[in-house]
Amino acid sequence: MEQSKQTTRPVRRVVIAGGGTAGWMAAACLSKVLGKRLDIKLIESDEIGTVGVGEATIPTLVHFHKLLEISEQEFMAATQATFKLGISFENWRNVKEDYIHSFGLTGTDHWTAGFQHFWHKGRERGLAGEYGDYCLELRASQQNRFAHLPHDGMNYAYHLDASAYARFLRSFSERYGVQRIEGKIVDVTTSALTGHIRSLTLDSGLDVEGDLFIDCTGFRALLIGQAMKVEYEDWSHWLFNDSAAALQTTSAGDAVPYTRAIAHGFGWQWRIPLQSRVGNGIVFSSRYVEQEQAIQALLDNVEGEPLMKPRVLRFQPGQRKQVWKGNCVALGLASGFLEPIESTSIHLIQRGIIRLMQMFPSEGIAQADVDEYNKQAWTEIEHIRDFIILHYHVNNRTDSPYWKDARNMEVPAGLRHRIALFRQSGRVFRISNELFAENSWIQVLLGQGVTPLQHHQAADLMGDEELAHFLGGIKSAIDKTVSGLPTHQQYIERYCAAPK
Repeated sequence: MEQSKQTTRPVRRVVIAGGGTAGWMAAACLSKVLGKRLDIKLIESDEIGTVGVGEATIPTLVHFHKLLEISEQEFMAATQATFKLGISFENWRNVKEDYIHSFGLTGTDHWTAGFQHFWHKGRERGLAGEYGDYCLELRASQQNRFAHLPHDGMNYAYHLDASAYARFLRSFSERYGVQRIEGKIVDVTTSALTGHIRSLTLDSGLDVEGDLFIDCTGFRALLIGQAMKVEYEDWSHWLFNDSAAALQTTSAGDAVPYTRAIAHGFGWQWRIPLQSRVGNGIVFSSRYVEQEQAIQALLDNVEGEPLMKPRVLRFQPGQRKQVWKGNCVALGLASGFLEPIESTSIHLIQRGIIRLMQMFPSEGIAQADVDEYNKQAWTEIEHIRDFIILHYHVNNRTDSPYWKDARNMEVPAGLRHRIALFRQSGRVFRISNELFAENSWIQVLLGQGVTPLQHHQAADLMGDEELAHFLGGIKSAIDKTVSGLPTHQQYIERYCAAPK
């Protein structure tokens, strides 16, 4: 009976353990939507630093801000943000071979077949340019141009200062009643009967009680891992990288509207332009390179002057087997980690929050909700994991054991099928609720060197003149739009310039 009472107790007191991006995103959403019904406390210590390097995002954050009615201009000025239209993958397929994975759609689909089939037929006949020629966002990024277009005609995300973003959301959350408590968590008290968390004890001696606890304590996972004993599934046999070094530099030119991901023989380097500086880092596998060598490679390949010494992070790619157990929900690094190659970290925080809002246990925690939450979270991150593995597994590089081993490794069955399907027929099918849509898979598959052997017969019904007109019309419309856009730097300065 005690357990039944405990699990059906209404949730009125929410305790968020940890700040940073995950903690303050959760606080912002909960307080904006349910703040009038909840007592929300966030525990954070000034002495404990946050990872703070998740500076590139994907378009879902635009929608998150719209839900919270956050002013885009205010947010961008406060976080030194720039716009992002995609990611430039350099040296991934092979050394000195580059491509862009953009956020836009490419071409025009037919109800029977995707645009890639008509493009493939056009390439066979010598009537088509590069696949990216038919994508507005990709062409705009190549020319360093950007502007908001009518009817949300340009898909975009942001580059932002993650630490400034947490401060921005803290101010937002406190306006809606969130109470920030300064302190370190030194103990977690659980119920012997239910296993639920009862309170968190701080180094000041204060006990903070709650009905629902959200673990945003980063890699330490103080609640979900240490207190709730949820196991972690290791994915390092598919994702070799286990280390990163981050470095900020001065800007060496105008900010470009895309993230650069530059592959090395043992990992890859990021370059993320903000208004006031550039975020740099290198992600690598300690099995294939010494830390000092990786850091030197980073220092040798930055533009601008370093503003700090490289900060090293160690991580284990994988996911908690449950991200909601009892009355504890884990967000961000506490729930798992996928390296930032496709900028999914903030998205996964956001999805965890939205999912919690949709299943919020106002009248008590029900196991059916917990099970559904975990099922959805697991399915979502598996799809993202496979998309990331794709970038490594499909490559033509022969210059290092790292890339050879990635090409020869056994990959998850679902990914193996998707690669084989596209290679044989050019077909891509989006799985329900999957983050990355068909065009993302097509751009990366083509970019990594997978060329379909066949195309859909619907493309064969067009004669040369009709196909050339169809392809040419799309390209001309995109070229006309892009030529009319201001430069990205001009638009930033006019729209959302940060205070000097």
